[in-house]
Amino acid sequence: MSKKRILYIVLGLLVLIQFFQIDKTNPPVQADKDFLKTENPPTEIAVLLSGACYDCHSHQTQYPWYTSIQPVGWFVRSHYRGGRMNVNFSEWTDYSETEKTHKLEEAIEVIGNKRMPMKSYAFMHKPAKLSDNDRATLISWLREAVKK
Repeated sequence: MSKKRILYIVLGLLVLIQFFQIDKTNPPVQADKDFLKTENPPTEIAVLLSGACYDCHSHQTQYPWYTSIQPVGWFVRSHYRGGRMNVNFSEWTDYSETEKTHKLEEAIEVIGNKRMPMKSYAFMHKPAKLSDNDRATLISWLREAVKK
């Protein structure tokens, strides 16, 4: 098979997969279940959480333009689903007190180790870029929230 033929096949497949778009519908948000509403953090903390966490860890996902390009959309969607499975701030009140504590402790660990937000996400989303000071502020507040 010639290189030209292989190129046409690959291009054809890339065009074909564009017909298989991801579902960008978010589940409805119930304010009485949401972390920011129920825990009522200070504005600075709420801004940090909204900018760095809520896209992947809530029902308030904002799908960027590039999620309309496959297979990129499939990849991003899998990250959103995985994020919601780990912690979903839109379903905060559905967790037991033990689960809440565990999720907050995990958040402290991954934020402190700079594993979250993911570098690939923060690269494309400026509000998700946390400075060392932002991380320290967020971790300090989360530690206090764990003690409650």
